Amino acid sequence: MTGGLVLGVESSCDEMAAAVVRASAGKTEVLASVVEGQAQVHRPYGGVVPELASRDHLRSVSAVADAALRKAGIDVTDLAGVAVTAGPGLLGSLLVGLSFGKALAYRHGLPCVGVHHLAGHLAAAELCEPDLQVPYIGLVVSGGHTALYRVVAEGPPEILGETRDDAVGEAFDKVAKLLGLEYPGGPAVARVAENGNAAAIALPRPMLHDPNLDFSYSGLKTAVSLAVQEREPLSEAERSDLAASFEAAATDVLVAKARRAVAEQGASHLAVVGGVAANQRLRAVMGRAGDEDGFRVVFPSPELCTDNAAMIAAAGARLLAQGERHGLELSAFSRVPLSQRPWS
Repeated sequence: MTGGLVLGVESSCDEMAAAVVRASAGKTEVLASVVEGQAQVHRPYGGVVPELASRDHLRSVSAVADAALRKAGIDVTDLAGVAVTAGPGLLGSLLVGLSFGKALAYRHGLPCVGVHHLAGHLAAAELCEPDLQVPYIGLVVSGGHTALYRVVAEGPPEILGETRDDAVGEAFDKVAKLLGLEYPGGPAVARVAENGNAAAIALPRPMLHDPNLDFSYSGLKTAVSLAVQEREPLSEAERSDLAASFEAAATDVLVAKARRAVAEQGASHLAVVGGVAANQRLRAVMGRAGDEDGFRVVFPSPELCTDNAAMIAAAGARLLAQGERHGLELSAFSRVPLSQRPWS
């Protein structure tokens, strides 16, 4: 395949998504992107319940894929290939999308490729900034991942540092629950933080001054929990100050480590991707850091920060163009490094 229409399917967690992209002459155009979230399903529990997520994906997968094809104005017979997230993620959720994608491809005689979820997130930055220059530094920040990569033109990205315990997005969700805010936690914390003083409460910035490029968020969550216990019942002002102070502590470490990675690798571009990349404080502070240090910061549009299938279709289109093909034996995986092919 040298180009054409690719259907992407993404179901690694609590979003069921499908998208159609047109890939040709080194350019990728998003024709349709449909995402059906499950916030109402999981909100009573304050977080994602894997069994409920996979069951809801079973309900919606066909309808979401059909909606993407209709929105793109095409039929399945117009497709040149299918790309589907193979992992990492929740196995039950992944298996729904992967099984659907493989079956659809098999039924219509289409080539199919499995895509690493993080490769999809990095492709989201490239969708929004086609001139993103390799090698560049990729900072992946989401509910399940916090890691720095060196992305090159050929070969897999090289990991430079990652969280040693919890992901920054998971920390946002946990802090939201501690503060009595609704799920999903990231947007809720950010909204409340707008009315708070980020310097009001001293919170740790774990590993900020360590010479490596790793992260840690477990201790920061514990510090917020202790601060809440000391102040219960929280006033609205205290809740806002805690949210703002946490948001500042969490993002300050991301910015500091990213700056160090860019300097050490001599890169000119930094791509910040994943759900937390939609955070406005992170965008503002990282943008200022890039201006001060002389590197360009690229953020995907907000709708391409959270889990979506356009990024999976874009990453899959590249694999298909390289001649990659995966058979029915391709299975889902919950964990595997971005540098390692899950099917090898």
